[in-house]
Amino acid sequence: MFRKIAPFVRLPKLAQSYGYGSASSSSSIQRRICIVGAGPAGFYAAQYILKHLDNSHIDIVEKLPVPFGLVRFGVAPDHPEVKNVINTFTKTAENSRVRFLGNLSLGKDFTLAELRERYHAVVLTYGAEKDNTLAIPNETLSNVLSAREFVAWYNGLPGFEKLNPDLSGSTLTLLGQGNVAVDVARIVLSSADDLKKTDITEYALEALSKSNIKTVHLVGRRGPLEAAFTIKELREMLKLGNCRTTWRPDDFHHVEESIPNLPRPRKRITELMVKSLSEQTTDAEQSGKHFLPIFYRSPLSIIGQGKVEAVEYAVNKVADGRAFATDQRETIPTELVCRSIGYRAISVDNHINFDEQKGRVNNASGRVLKRTLTGSDQTIDDIEDKYEPGLYASGWLATGPTGVILTTMNNSFGVADLLCRDFHNNSVRMNGSRPGLELTGKSYVSWKGWKAIGSEEERRGAAKGKPREKLTCIKTMLEIASNATD
Repeated sequence: MFRKIAPFVRLPKLAQSYGYGSASSSSSIQRRICIVGAGPAGFYAAQYILKHLDNSHIDIVEKLPVPFGLVRFGVAPDHPEVKNVINTFTKTAENSRVRFLGNLSLGKDFTLAELRERYHAVVLTYGAEKDNTLAIPNETLSNVLSAREFVAWYNGLPGFEKLNPDLSGSTLTLLGQGNVAVDVARIVLSSADDLKKTDITEYALEALSKSNIKTVHLVGRRGPLEAAFTIKELREMLKLGNCRTTWRPDDFHHVEESIPNLPRPRKRITELMVKSLSEQTTDAEQSGKHFLPIFYRSPLSIIGQGKVEAVEYAVNKVADGRAFATDQRETIPTELVCRSIGYRAISVDNHINFDEQKGRVNNASGRVLKRTLTGSDQTIDDIEDKYEPGLYASGWLATGPTGVILTTMNNSFGVADLLCRDFHNNSVRMNGSRPGLELTGKSYVSWKGWKAIGSEEERRGAAKGKPREKLTCIKTMLEIASNATD
């Protein structure tokens, strides 16, 4: 789900003007901070705080026994270079001022009120794990999944190993044209020989090697000029072995003449689509697999008795970047549907000021608003009246599921900078030391426990010529971790 990683990004200079890390911030009390969520947002926030806030000690709490969130469970298995950021996260986790506490859940093992009593500051970064739905007839039919579920299945997220998508049909339809949808298309259309060298789960590799799917539709409600996938993802699809890409010429009326006036990134991807269209053949006898992007279509209903048989669409027109349905309809047969229309965060604790409609925490640039306020309450000047002191949110939980990993990094650095400023300006209440999370009686996984799990995955993977074979059974993970003594 995350795509790009900058090999080196200079940290923001904001902190330099506030004297972080200098003798001017010499509090004798340990500044205890809890970060809830061990994905990219959490690790980037921790990285920044360690560098810019003296005497800070951070607990990174994660509901799974294993760290790294969407870098581990969202990045496609054939994109190992994107996962290199794990090396940076590992250095952060192994800092003497950081503790990793896995297998502990906010709302289950502890409450937000407990965290706020036991830490000076809390940063919520637990992400977005609920799918948006289409709210159309027959969306609950067999063989209607979400791309999030499909990705979780092939990436080994615990709880999805028994998803067993039915791959016996010849056609998969992806509703949505973002990078996640393109990832699913590429994985389904890739050869098993290429995938077996990756960290894809063995059960998914076996299922995909037996798949009958030969055609993948990638359906979007807007046109080529608004395509949500990136040029990198498109290039990979165009170069995929034993697979041809076919565009609908009617979708490109007046597109080429718009190219000179487009911003450079949009211009480049549009030029690539137009070039691919100009080079495609009409040879219906070509063998192999088939990738078909389809524009200007919004699903109205899923057709089928017991399982999917087709999708009925409204034909759209686009004006000012927005799609409007016409009276024209099109029905396209398919045997498997994956919607890929975004995610929502959930509230895991009643004390979180949460916007259910937007699916994110009510916050202003990362500071969580008081529970009586909403995201539109930006006119209150007094910080004590406006924000929950010492409570922050970052990543998709704060912004909604937008952007690539670089976007999340910049957001987390910005939120962490606010936290550092609030400590410096005494906006965070330093009334005495804080003990950190009470761990007595809790079955948690330390960083050493995670390293034992990771080593076992690498051992199992090496036996199969893979980087690792991910464990999906939490009980097994906990057994391995329990044998790793601190």
